[in-house]
Amino acid sequence: MKRRTRRSTPATLTAVVLLAACVVVAVVAIQMIVATTPWFSYQSAARTLHDTHWNDSVPAVAGGVSALLGVILLLAALLPGKLTVLPLEGEVDSGASRRSYRSTLRSAASTVDGVSRVRVRLKRRSVSAEVTTGRTSTDGLADAVRRALERRLDQLSPVARPSVKVSVHSARSTS
Repeated sequence: MKRRTRRSTPATLTAVVLLAACVVVAVVAIQMIVATTPWFSYQSAARTLHDTHWNDSVPAVAGGVSALLGVILLLAALLPGKLTVLPLEGEVDSGASRRSYRSTLRSAASTVDGVSRVRVRLKRRSVSAEVTTGRTSTDGLADAVRRALERRLDQLSPVARPSVKVSVHSARSTS
């Protein structure tokens, strides 16, 4: 089970731009049929386009911008996004949402004695935990949190085992 993020933002932006262009064309066409003054004059637009040469800077810039937008939309469609459901091992096709995965790792790290606050970040191949403690001496706390996180990862048994990175910050000063 590998559910990925949806590409709703690029699709929505493309749809809105195309809809706006279609609305403008339809309104101008209706205004020309009804014989009212159109928003844009067809004759002036045709004259401007007819007078423009291929080696001018305006068509080159417009073509470059169009090509860049096309490449960006193509990459947004083809490149994989973040996994929204992280696959777990087992006989049954199962997975855990990123939020619940992060929450269970945070609760595992917070059970370690001396930990007052935990912030867990999920990356592609690693889990990083920032631990805040009220202790003045943080010796061994990072290793204890790392062991707690690895035990929880053993219980979860993800398909791709992430590496665990722990950083400890003391809320108190050592001086």
